[in-house]
Amino acid sequence: MGIPTLPGITEKTITSARLTTRVLFSGSDTGAPVLFLHGNASSATYWEEVMLALPAGYRGIAPDQRGYGGADRDKKIDATRGMGDFSDDAFALLDALGIAKAHVVGHSMGGSVIFRMMMDHPERLLSITLAATGSPYGFGGSKGTDGQLCNPDGAGSGGGIVNPNFTQLMAAGDRGADNPQASPRIVMNSFYWKPPFKPAREEELLSSLLSEHVGGQEYPGDFVPSPHWPNVAPGKFGPANALSPLYAGDVSRLNHISPKPPVLWVRGADDQIVSDTSLFDMGTLGALGAVPGWPGAEVYPSQPMVSQTCAVLDAYQAHGGRYSEVVFPECGHTPYIEKPEAFNQAFHVHLAGI
Repeated sequence: MGIPTLPGITEKTITSARLTTRVLFSGSDTGAPVLFLHGNASSATYWEEVMLALPAGYRGIAPDQRGYGGADRDKKIDATRGMGDFSDDAFALLDALGIAKAHVVGHSMGGSVIFRMMMDHPERLLSITLAATGSPYGFGGSKGTDGQLCNPDGAGSGGGIVNPNFTQLMAAGDRGADNPQASPRIVMNSFYWKPPFKPAREEELLSSLLSEHVGGQEYPGDFVPSPHWPNVAPGKFGPANALSPLYAGDVSRLNHISPKPPVLWVRGADDQIVSDTSLFDMGTLGALGAVPGWPGAEVYPSQPMVSQTCAVLDAYQAHGGRYSEVVFPECGHTPYIEKPEAFNQAFHVHLAGI
């Protein structure tokens, strides 16, 4: 992909039983494995500083997930499996590396993947760290803390609600700032972190954003018309559709897994992407008048993403699991980049407690 890595990070191409992809490594090969999963519109590059800050005795492993960066472009995401393809890929990578169990860390969509991993193979997970995680019920199209669908076909979620101008500029590799609504650089600097913060490696992180695979079967993916507001429903390919609540499955399975790995949930207080009033959610945009025809809060409220995650983790704890939540003030969607010292302090204590 040509994105420069920091000193101390090793880049390799790894082929598992499911996927060939770029994987970044830090630390000794004999260290306790820590698997890092990136979010949407990013790649493994986002984790480099956190990987390098791991205490002695740990090994950082960060793949480009299916549909992103250096992953095989011929391998598509079957959205009807929800986070299933991502979960299977992660375990297949661990298998290829000869790793039986690992600590797992996920940002945004990467956190959504981890919820699925917990349901698929909890016995392989030593600990869970969620950074600004997506809701276990997906992104958009649901209401209430139990993730009830706003519409039976998931209308208002999936590939059809993604700004097409944004994906066109992504596909073109645009690095400018001419379009205030869609330029990838402006979107990143406005929403990934809380302005006026800008990361030292802005250019590398922008390259990472731009490396996502774009297309009708990638991002934003396909979509179908719907009789329900906002008149578009999810299709069957790509990460945006995989995040639809239509394909989330039975989230209550988390209550019954065994063993129950301990969970650390870290988020920014001013996150505008994953929020109870997300500016990327159709319910929020409808209430603001940005999308005409909004049927009202009773029918289609803002998805309470944070409250849903809290309710799910409360239930997890009530069934014998444990979790802790850390909220950073003056912080947006990437707490590990915006507040690295505070993030690493909480993260390292969590790792050491296992």
